[in-house]
Amino acid sequence: MSRTTLSIDDDLLEQLKAVAAKKKLTVGAVVNDMLRHAVAEVAMKTDFELTLKGWEAEAQPGVDILDRDKLFDLMDGR
Repeated sequence: MSRTTLSIDDDLLEQLKAVAAKKKLTVGAVVNDMLRHAVAEVAMKTDFELTLKGWEAEAQPGVDILDRDKLFDLMDGR
């Protein structure tokens, strides 16, 4: 196991100590577990780009898109 020194904000260290005490673990064990989860989460993320394709819409006679009920009736073929 490697050793290193980290600078941790005081408020964060207090939170880590509280979690460690609650779980009856060392602060180092809590930090290792949290880092494992964070690294795994980042590794699972992929670069994803959503591309939406639109279409040309034409106004239709007798269709008022602001009249929701009438629009749904037309879409349902009523």
